[in-house]
Amino acid sequence: MVSKTQLAKLGLFDAKVPRYTSYPTAPHFSPNVGPSDFSHWIGAIQPGDQISLYLHVPFCRRLCWFCACRTQGTQSQEPVRAYAETLKQELALLGQHLPKGVTLSRLHWGGGTPTLMPADMMADLAASIFAVAPLAKDAEFSVEIDPNEIDAARLDALAAAGMNRASIGIQDFDEDIQKTIGRLQGFETTRNAVDMIRARGVHSLNADILFGLPNQTQARTTDTVQKLLSFNPDRVALYGYAHVPWMAKRQQMIPSDALPTPEERLALFETAKRLFVWDGYTEIGIDHFARPEDGMARALKAGTLRRNFQGYTDDPAQVLIGVGASSISRFPQGYAQNAPATSAHVAAIRAGRFSTARGHIFTGQDIMRARIIEALMCDFRIDAQEMKDSFGLSDRQVAALLVPVAQAFDGLLHLSDTGLFIPPAARPLTRMVARAFDAYDLSKAGHSSAI
Repeated sequence: MVSKTQLAKLGLFDAKVPRYTSYPTAPHFSPNVGPSDFSHWIGAIQPGDQISLYLHVPFCRRLCWFCACRTQGTQSQEPVRAYAETLKQELALLGQHLPKGVTLSRLHWGGGTPTLMPADMMADLAASIFAVAPLAKDAEFSVEIDPNEIDAARLDALAAAGMNRASIGIQDFDEDIQKTIGRLQGFETTRNAVDMIRARGVHSLNADILFGLPNQTQARTTDTVQKLLSFNPDRVALYGYAHVPWMAKRQQMIPSDALPTPEERLALFETAKRLFVWDGYTEIGIDHFARPEDGMARALKAGTLRRNFQGYTDDPAQVLIGVGASSISRFPQGYAQNAPATSAHVAAIRAGRFSTARGHIFTGQDIMRARIIEALMCDFRIDAQEMKDSFGLSDRQVAALLVPVAQAFDGLLHLSDTGLFIPPAARPLTRMVARAFDAYDLSKAGHSSAI
């Protein structure tokens, strides 16, 4: 067992590190990538390939104070309808560049609040997507659903369009905590949404909860997890709340003196983790849990688990295309991000061009280091043979990469001829171990707590 003293000595409770949903991370994107790069990369997709598509809807009826996502509030449907028309134009533009026969292995609607859209708009948008690229066989179509912003008509439209996985953000069921973070969502409201979702044959359910929120205690976390388990979700994301008020101004509404200490954050995480494991869930990476029969648990077992901007995934596609303001795409050649501001994105699409505003072209050791970090985040292991086979490294070069990192972590990591392994007791350090392989200057970006 690794003691808190050892973890503190290694800097876990003070460190600010990336979440590594990409490498290099988004703060290192530059304006050197533009619409022409995006167009060329789309054109390089092979005819008949499967790709993944993420669609971003930035609107919310209310702005939750804890959220650091790119969102904007609206009380009317007019800006939402106008934005949906722009999305259809963007999809049509994408269709002009995509090779023939491309299908979708994954389709995810995120936000914001996608379920803010009325039923007719959802059906129209889904039809526009499938006119460009239909769902592949065994594809997954998931939608982020706000239990406060859903009804039978909208769920009927989503089910008819092919949604087969729903994702519900819960954060915490404690009313006091909900008031403190500006997110009121009752247990009964959430349970009714779950019942409506499953009544329409959508049996795959994801849920997100947070640890590290103001006024959270182990008792309150236990209560929230037990209530969540009553829904029997297939997957759970147990994210650490990232308090970054210098980036997300609305977080200034949250009293920083009510936030748990880093040591308390670790205890909250461990409390929730024990409950999920006791209930039969498989641990997935650093912050996910899945039923053993779920695709993500099967991917972990098969060694095909991956990581992208939505967290962990079992998506086999090598290309992820982001549609909508601020969306990020990943190609074998690099990353491309749309204009973050909705107005700038809309202006570009209406002018007949992609809104790509920045990104990163892979150079040097980017792909190798990205794979090392992904392997650590997914499997807690760097396989020396994979490094040699995939990147042509010699035994000496592999050792030059791994030995200094093993030495830096006070003997807590297992180093052998087969590679580097993070044992279970040392896994709170995983993001810090990943950072040790990051060749970019991290001082320029304000990252979240390592735990």
